[in-house]
Amino acid sequence: MFDRTIDEILLRLGTTVLHLAHPDVTRTDDEKEALVKSVNQFAVCAKGSSDERVTSLLAELEAAVNLHLPGRLQ
Repeated sequence: MFDRTIDEILLRLGTTVLHLAHPDVTRTDDEKEALVKSVNQFAVCAKGSSDERVTSLLAELEAAVNLHLPGRLQ
């Protein structure tokens, strides 16, 4: 039950971060740096999840950031 609740929180958080990954939303250097940090932190949490939705969302986030900010993720 606890793991499922964490996964649901991660999905909500990741979806929000994904919206921020759009270049029309994240424009300034500070916003871009915050986005990279958010995706890196999401990745740390997501790697502990066995939920395929979380894993898929992580891949989508990383692809979105790498498309617009190549080489910025750890």
